[in-house]
Amino acid sequence: MVMTTIDHLKPITASILQQKEELAESNPLESNEKNQLLNELVPWRLRLIEVYAQSIIQVEEDSIQALEKWGQEVSGKLASLMLPLDIALEEISFYRESIGELIKEECKKQEFSLDEFYMIITKFSNVVDYAVKLVSQSYMEDFKDTILNAQFAVDELSVPLVRVTEGIGIIPIVGEIDTKRAQVLMDNSLSKGNEFELNTIIIELSGVSIIDTMVAHQIFKVIEALKLTGIHAILSGIRPDIVQSMVSLGIDMKHIETFSSLHQSINKISPHLGE
Repeated sequence: MVMTTIDHLKPITASILQQKEELAESNPLESNEKNQLLNELVPWRLRLIEVYAQSIIQVEEDSIQALEKWGQEVSGKLASLMLPLDIALEEISFYRESIGELIKEECKKQEFSLDEFYMIITKFSNVVDYAVKLVSQSYMEDFKDTILNAQFAVDELSVPLVRVTEGIGIIPIVGEIDTKRAQVLMDNSLSKGNEFELNTIIIELSGVSIIDTMVAHQIFKVIEALKLTGIHAILSGIRPDIVQSMVSLGIDMKHIETFSSLHQSINKISPHLGE
């Protein structure tokens, strides 16, 4: 018959807690990392070992709640220490073997049956697996946030707005303009134009290799949006080949102020800028 009383399980929990400091300092990572990193990890390890120990005498639901609380307390800790995911997971699962040995020794002392030992070690292993799952999910969330932040930074750099005077800004565009980049152009011009309180934004196109109907339409949308916010938009860098393409596409440029070069556009709208 499988014994499941808490009183018989308490000695296992007590044994783990009595040796938690030794367990926390025995992780092989410490031989490969600097002392400062270890000082950061030891309190984190101690709390994890306590959760593992208490799981022996808790029902599964309580163990899961304790792990989730632990996860909230140390959320992002391993990531902030810049540990690779594989090492982070080793941190979590390292105690499976060492605490498993303590469980085995205590079960021998109390002469537990094989079924009883199997029940206890399986329950403990499930808790470790759940801890691994929590850390993996946390890492993936941090990874996604990092990628999104990096992508946002790249997008902003791909369509920057440079303030040249109190009221004038320039957006130099180099390369092709797709739908996504056109949206970044829209967002940056509106947000930065408002932030800098600009009255004029020059969209510099000399670095754009192709102007087709889609690109022209997206640029016109930006110009119209800026107009609604009280910002005058000017196109510069309109090369002869681009002009010919626009004419052949039937694009009406009558209501848009254009210049063949950035130099001309700046001199036109701010004669004293270069003095």
